[in-house]
Amino acid sequence: MATTARPRPAPLTLTPAAEARIAYLLATAPQPVAGLRLSTPRRGCSGLSYALDYATEPKPGDEAIATPAGTLFVDGASLLYLIGSTMDWREDDFSAGFTFQNPNAKGSCGCGESFTV
Repeated sequence: MATTARPRPAPLTLTPAAEARIAYLLATAPQPVAGLRLSTPRRGCSGLSYALDYATEPKPGDEAIATPAGTLFVDGASLLYLIGSTMDWREDDFSAGFTFQNPNAKGSCGCGESFTV
């Protein structure tokens, strides 16, 4: 009996606003890029933070998430911290930036820039 593997869900969900912002960033990149890379480096008051950078090529272990405008690479070492998260882009009169609803976060700092798992 043959088994069929079902497609694996993306490690995080992107809102339409996040996809639109990723499209803008890729369209206006200062040099040719393969996509954007999301990682969670150790920094900030709570231990980990969200970082987004241009990616010229995928790195070993990256998880690629296809968006209508290009690829979002999730750093392999950060993947476990992000599974089930929702990434959004929010803009108001005083600030603009990506926000994350992360079910793995056990706490965060007051400014929302870093989190702990």
